[in-house]
Amino acid sequence: MDSFEINKILGALLGAAFVVFTISLLSDAIFANPPPRTPGYILKSAAPTGQSAAAAGPQRVAISALVPSADTAKGEAIFKRCQACHDGTKDGPNKVGPNLWGVIGRAVASHPGFNYSPAMKAFSMDGKAHWDYHMVSDFITSPRDYVKGTLMTFAGLPDANDRANIVAFLRTLSDDPLPLPRQASAAGK
Repeated sequence: MDSFEINKILGALLGAAFVVFTISLLSDAIFANPPPRTPGYILKSAAPTGQSAAAAGPQRVAISALVPSADTAKGEAIFKRCQACHDGTKDGPNKVGPNLWGVIGRAVASHPGFNYSPAMKAFSMDGKAHWDYHMVSDFITSPRDYVKGTLMTFAGLPDANDRANIVAFLRTLSDDPLPLPRQASAAGK
């Protein structure tokens, strides 16, 4: 092989490297994605700096005291947020999450045709037989804290009145609603 052919091969390799490098630089310039000046949605941290986790989280309120006087119309309005992932109609379809018709009083992770996450299946075997008013309220306060490893991405409802309203609305999604909780049973809740 003479020097002229070696020069052609080296020239071709250098030319190809130049083209690839130029395309890389141009694509970085064209498709640059600088961070926004201000965030579009500020996420609250789990525990603000300088506070204990107990003080930072939502206060646990006896839901049994709030559900009897809760506003189901407000609960229905709040439930609209849930409808992206859940259906609430009788015999309705499962979506990203299971259908919630009759959820209060239903066994945990038991809706037919829905493939529950391993975390929710394990939670259902952990002595938690049925979704009662207190469990639903505790779960929707912060699903990821209540069932570690759940695939539910909802951040939660920290306001006890909002939770009571939605629990009261969920109670109406049933042919045979679970009796309202007695306030006397809420002493430890």
